[in-house]
Amino acid sequence: MINRIINGFTENIILKSNPENPLWNSENHIFSKENKWNYIDACMIKAVSELYELSGDKKLFEFAEKYLSAFISDNNIVPSLNIEAYNLDNVNGAKNLLYFYRKTQNKKYLDTALWIYENQILNQPRLECGNFWHKKIYPFQIWLDGIYMSLPFLAEYASVTHNEEIPEDIFRQLQNVKDIMRDKNTGLYYHGYDESREMYWADKKTGLSSEYWLRSICWLMAGLADIFEFSSGALKDLCGNMLSDLISAMMKYQDDSGMFYQLPAKAYLSGNYHETSGTSLYAYSAMKSVRLGICGNTVRKSGRKAFDTTMKNYISFENNVPVLKNICLVAGLGGDNHRDGSEKYYLSESVIRNDAKGIAPFIMAYSEYIQLT
Repeated sequence: MINRIINGFTENIILKSNPENPLWNSENHIFSKENKWNYIDACMIKAVSELYELSGDKKLFEFAEKYLSAFISDNNIVPSLNIEAYNLDNVNGAKNLLYFYRKTQNKKYLDTALWIYENQILNQPRLECGNFWHKKIYPFQIWLDGIYMSLPFLAEYASVTHNEEIPEDIFRQLQNVKDIMRDKNTGLYYHGYDESREMYWADKKTGLSSEYWLRSICWLMAGLADIFEFSSGALKDLCGNMLSDLISAMMKYQDDSGMFYQLPAKAYLSGNYHETSGTSLYAYSAMKSVRLGICGNTVRKSGRKAFDTTMKNYISFENNVPVLKNICLVAGLGGDNHRDGSEKYYLSESVIRNDAKGIAPFIMAYSEYIQLT
């Protein structure tokens, strides 16, 4: 079944997409947006690259490289990336630039990564504690999502360029996230933090949002696993310890079936549901932690169970095309829609099918599944 699913996603969704019309990007289709450099496409290109590493299928490599290159101009910048938005989501695609630089030694990829680093990262606004703002429009705020979007790129960039200062910065930012956003009773992390305490969703004493959102926690997990892979010394130790601790905390909320709920600590809530993008990110992070020697057999079983149940219970076929269900379209804090971070809010966001935010983590988890097997 798994080969049929992966081949189905590859042939019917991935290879039939192009930079003008990515079939996996539901937000573009729902909101009638013109496609540009974005984190959703970046997730899928990373997943395709991991498929290539498993299979050696050159058409996957050629597709991913051609797709990525379409966003790069002749002078090695990304015209559709609005640097001045200082949106950490936009950094996610820079990981793929480094991947193709390592694979091809084509300097345009490194030069474009350098352009993002020098123009966005070095100018990214920061909280007083030293962490990046999530976006310019969300001042003095940390969102867990932003850890995955930016810090693994910085860890790999530091490795490629031999920059010794970047790992120290990553260490401080992660330590702040642990100290500020981790709930000591559950071991889980809150979705957002507002240092100014001015946002309506932020607790006036702690600055924290009120709920644990599955995908944001699992973005953090995946980020920790990826940073660990490109780090050493104190940073590597911190990532390993944070990831091991968070996996242990999350396992307490894993449903008997192997799945996790949209609001993982509140399975009892009416309208709460098994969410597949976060569960797949958990499976990826858990199995990768085993491969990297951070965790052991109990975590291996937990990660594989999450992957197996997602595959068996939440993927069906329609006209021979695999359909991954139960994907939360998007969730955030603040903004025009008055996203207040409440239980009601997280359970009100649209639930969709076959979006890259679910398919890409599922393929990434598949890659770790195969490597462990």
